[in-house]
Amino acid sequence: MADIARVTLGLTRPGPSNAPKIIFVAKDLDVLEWNGDLVAVGVREKDVEKDEAGHFKNPLLYQLNEALGGLLGEASSEEDFSGKSAQSLVLRVSGLTFKRVGLFGLGQSASSAAAFVGLGEAIAAAAQASRAASLALALAFSEDLSAESKPGIASAIALGIVNGIFDDNRYKSNPKMSLLQSVDVLGLGFGPNMEKKLKYAEYVSSGIVFGKELVNSPANILTPGELAEEVSKIAEKYNDVLSANIFKEEKIIELKMGSYLGVTAAATANPPHFIHLCYKPPGGSVSTKLGLVGKGITFDSGGYNLKAGANSNIETMKNDMGGAAAIFGAAKAIAELKPPGVEIHFVVAACENMISATGMRPSDIVTASNGKTIEVNNTDAEGRLCLADALIYTCKLGVEKIIDLATLTGACITALGPSVAGAFTPNEELAKEVIAAAERSGEKIWRLPMEESYWESMKSGVADMINTGPGQGGAITAALFLKQFVDENVQWMHLDIAGPVWNTKKSVATGFGVSTLVEWVLKNAS
Repeated sequence: MADIARVTLGLTRPGPSNAPKIIFVAKDLDVLEWNGDLVAVGVREKDVEKDEAGHFKNPLLYQLNEALGGLLGEASSEEDFSGKSAQSLVLRVSGLTFKRVGLFGLGQSASSAAAFVGLGEAIAAAAQASRAASLALALAFSEDLSAESKPGIASAIALGIVNGIFDDNRYKSNPKMSLLQSVDVLGLGFGPNMEKKLKYAEYVSSGIVFGKELVNSPANILTPGELAEEVSKIAEKYNDVLSANIFKEEKIIELKMGSYLGVTAAATANPPHFIHLCYKPPGGSVSTKLGLVGKGITFDSGGYNLKAGANSNIETMKNDMGGAAAIFGAAKAIAELKPPGVEIHFVVAACENMISATGMRPSDIVTASNGKTIEVNNTDAEGRLCLADALIYTCKLGVEKIIDLATLTGACITALGPSVAGAFTPNEELAKEVIAAAERSGEKIWRLPMEESYWESMKSGVADMINTGPGQGGAITAALFLKQFVDENVQWMHLDIAGPVWNTKKSVATGFGVSTLVEWVLKNAS
């Protein structure tokens, strides 16, 4: 009966994925010779400066303005378009081979991947609004860029376009499909390296879309078992490099994962599924082993420490598996890219945190698989209990480095706001690696301290530790808790992604973490 209830709750099933299918091609073509719907030009503030006669100083904008009989210059003045970041100006034109031309501001300078991803998202919004099926991408300052930088810039913009165009409408009764089919990259060069970077953007954006779809799926659809099923499908699709092991409750008990089982075993009709996905490179030669661990709470009610009240955000708690979504989105992209020399273990202890007469109570003591005991003083700090056993398991696989990703604390959002993830690690080398990967991907990560003196507040009178400390420094004490379950010889970083995993304004997932993880893995590949 419980199985029937789970399947039919709300009688909802998702429709087909609306994942964008956009073809990106770099062409050696003058903008005015291009034929299509929308010409999108990225500009800095100095690119829209005019001379005393009112003509654009920038050669590309001058050329476009002349072809439009001065319309672009007039409109930019009338609408006070100055090229500031997030500004845009889109005009319907006639007499040319394209229907619309748009200028998109990048601010005073454009040097970061984040800026170019943002440019892509702005262009996508304009393409959606004008129902464009084709667009040409150009930068007014392409002549100022080095040849080496151009493929990476084109890739970042392409990633932003796919991110921006994707609309997860699987649960809408009358879904609208995205129309954009092709993007021609003009003036940034062409050739094998450019093609490789555009293909890279395609693979990574596919992983981001997959991650977004997982997080957006409600808990009556995406149960722990359904999450395991989605991962199994990925493993089957890429069975040349991926394999999956799914452990159910009997095996989890055998592995003595009492910390994980305490959260889920007796409190929900949807049983836990421990997911271990493994990537092995083509050819089999391995020089580095990495672990990626994700928090996979498919719904978090808080348990007996119920999330209650107007600001509890219980209605968004389907996103508490955002860490799992990030690592599995990265796995999908990595399976396409097939980096050599690196073996990767993707590990998630998936479950729900619900309320039951037989569920975990405050003051209960659970025992992790390394024998350490934990007094549960707050059932709403359940994610770290699941991560504890997942980290122990991953260390036993012989990995040299681990990154865990978790929507772990509201304290991290208070500290860094909604757009920045907090990074915690005792290892300087790993910190540099991951922060550099984030900068290359355009995602925002800030390192926070592992203040060891705060561990005193996590001591229990009856067990080895408690699972939550005092209100102050909550993100730090959460990281210190996780550190207890990582082998000293393993380099480890914890990423608290509670803020950036979710777009509060739009109430949808962001896919945060996928890009950074892929960049980090590729840097570690031989």
